[in-house]
Amino acid sequence: MEVAAQVRPDEIADGQVQAQRFTAQMLVGEPARGPVQVAERLLAIQGQDPRGARLAIRARTAGLTAADVDRALTEQPSLVISWLNRGTLHLVRTEDYWWLHSLLVRPQLQAGVVRRMSQIGLTASDADKGVAVVEAALAASGPLTRTQLGEVIAAAGLPADDNTPMHVIALASMRGATVRGPMIGAQHAYVHVRDWLGRPPHALDLDVALAELARRYLAGHGPATDKDLAKWAGLPLGQVRRGLAAIAAELRDRPDGLAELAAAAPAEHLPSPRLLGAFDPVLLGWADRAPILGKHQQVVTVNGLFRAFALVDGRAAATWSWAARHVVMSRFAELPEHVEAALAAEARDVQRFFEGNGRGQGEQQ
Repeated sequence: MEVAAQVRPDEIADGQVQAQRFTAQMLVGEPARGPVQVAERLLAIQGQDPRGARLAIRARTAGLTAADVDRALTEQPSLVISWLNRGTLHLVRTEDYWWLHSLLVRPQLQAGVVRRMSQIGLTASDADKGVAVVEAALAASGPLTRTQLGEVIAAAGLPADDNTPMHVIALASMRGATVRGPMIGAQHAYVHVRDWLGRPPHALDLDVALAELARRYLAGHGPATDKDLAKWAGLPLGQVRRGLAAIAAELRDRPDGLAELAAAAPAEHLPSPRLLGAFDPVLLGWADRAPILGKHQQVVTVNGLFRAFALVDGRAAATWSWAARHVVMSRFAELPEHVEAALAAEARDVQRFFEGNGRGQGEQQ
């Protein structure tokens, strides 16, 4: 099954399609009840920027604080972060971790990490040793922060630099030895997967997993094309099409050929003015970001980094940062008074969200 093979860019950019996507993304309509419900809908939230992942949840809920996200990571635990889609860090529900890891973390991704390690002088034997050291340390003494794991890795005779621990931990995560679990102060600690999550469930058949991926992706991103899903997940287009074909009976017929679940809620309207964080899912779910970023793509996305931005009438209208416990905004153009008032209210809510747990900071990858 080939979905939307002949869709024209002007059809994809259509305002109705965008409104439907914003509804699927929970930026319109009833807010989610909590962090787990956001992760359930979006399936995987980019997680290498801790503040950005928390802001993605803020934008789709009401009244929560960053501390609520931390509790979901630490006390229950109902959320984890690991290297998944495209070999990058993503926040997912614990119950989704196993099948997503099995489906998305392909041997090519692990080989890529080993290849990058060789570029800084580490051999394949060093890589294996580092993973074994990390797994043993977490089994004996976890949870451990990245700094603590770096000390363990260095004590084992591997280079004591900034790059080695990052690569070793990433490889250990891809091999299923560790995930980012609880918060320890302002740092996100790593844990031994089985100690933290228990024994893995029975592995899903590949076709079952591909169907579930297609179904869950469309729940939070539809309508979309097969190429959108392939890019988001980091899977070959042929596998993505197998997944979409498996759920063909669950899809709604559309004249534009885009894939959408028949059970999807109808589009209501464009979101009210909103401050979205770095790496917000609304920019990462589809191959084409032009409908949101327009001519400002190089302002919001710079060298693979996705800056925090203001969404106004469904389009990027400014970038913003969190500095000295305040929102600092750089507008692309003058905004109407009512939009400024709405963004000011959003800025106050960002402050409330972070100061509810006295943080607003977070370690990077």
